[in-house]
Amino acid sequence: MQRKHMLYTVNILFNSSSYILITLRCLPVSPYQHEAAALANITVTKHEVTYDPDASWLKFHLGINRYALYSRDDPTVLQLIKDMQSMTVISAVVKPSGHHLKLALKMRNLAKAMFKPMRQQRDEETPEDVFYFVDLQRHNAEIAAFHLDRILDFRRVPPVVGRLVNITSEVLKVTQNEDLRAVFFTSPANNTCFFAKCLYMCKTEYAACGSPDLLEGSLSAYLPGLSIAPRISIPSPWMRSYTFTGREEWEVNPFYCDTIKQQYPYNSGNRLLNIIDMSIFDFLIGNMDRHHYEIFTKFGDEGFLLHLDNARGFGKHAKDELSILSPLSQCCMIKQSTLLRLQLLAQSEFRLSDVMRESLQEDSLRPILTEPHLLALDRRLQKVLRVVHRCVRRLGKDEVITKDFVKSTVTPKAATDGTMQR
Repeated sequence: MQRKHMLYTVNILFNSSSYILITLRCLPVSPYQHEAAALANITVTKHEVTYDPDASWLKFHLGINRYALYSRDDPTVLQLIKDMQSMTVISAVVKPSGHHLKLALKMRNLAKAMFKPMRQQRDEETPEDVFYFVDLQRHNAEIAAFHLDRILDFRRVPPVVGRLVNITSEVLKVTQNEDLRAVFFTSPANNTCFFAKCLYMCKTEYAACGSPDLLEGSLSAYLPGLSIAPRISIPSPWMRSYTFTGREEWEVNPFYCDTIKQQYPYNSGNRLLNIIDMSIFDFLIGNMDRHHYEIFTKFGDEGFLLHLDNARGFGKHAKDELSILSPLSQCCMIKQSTLLRLQLLAQSEFRLSDVMRESLQEDSLRPILTEPHLLALDRRLQKVLRVVHRCVRRLGKDEVITKDFVKSTVTPKAATDGTMQR
């Protein structure tokens, strides 16, 4: 529905390799490599490429560019979503990082996907007494966040799809990890269950259980490996305190953004505008846990922010946490393209809840969100637009609404030199 409007038909044209994240090259083994292999008594065999060059996961990786993870109406993304629902799993390992149970699944065609098992029913809510940093991770939130990100035309969330996984045949029987094998057990209800080693909620009482073997969850497509496409994780200037009583400066200083605007990399280019985009996205899904953001190092200050780890969204449909919007309300800046799409999705014929409802029907685990969560999107969208309206009324349209793709004019070295001079 949203793609019929002209806002979803204007494409960005680029033809420079500097705008593309990675390129596919076949390199022959050099004489030096042959010599090194001979000295190490290693045989260099001649063999054909074992992966499919037309694989959807590879095309997805090759399509990542400076502006987004994928282009509008890219058939590769739709094919990748379809493939992730049916690809044969050949190995499974526990994701080593993170505080919750997550599995890295490798598929027969060398694709990899992150599996987050179902931990809550659709109609369950996060209890009022639970802090955001110990909240459960919801598989349906990951799925819904991908669809919302695509509807907002950000395209910064890797493709996510729901899938029923047989944890006996697709995890236990294919894993080579003895630690993972050791945590499988049969519950009193005769269901196959497993847990894993992590900091929180990875004990037997927090095990993920099938019915009796089938367990639904979200599958998120992997990004290119760090050796191929390095990424860095950067603390968000609006990171929350991860203690029971602490408060950060942005929570008590209404002029906090004035300080941020003077600091690299937020004093030029798109970085601050992209953080404001991310805050709008997080406010709509109710995610309070955005402590860091990631960027591809190749694109530097001109690149977009990745919207990763969205499983703590959609926890409370009745609560609108306005503090998530602090980057927008304190900085009073927004991209013109972002504002135009928000205004479009507030219109009755393109209502956000309707577009989301229609989009989520594509997923095999539908319904992904309950009706109260869908309607909450419309309510929160109106609150975002009211914040923008107040900013425009106070500062004027030219000061608040900013053109897209502002070129960065400050380098890290210049920023450091300026700090030293002061």
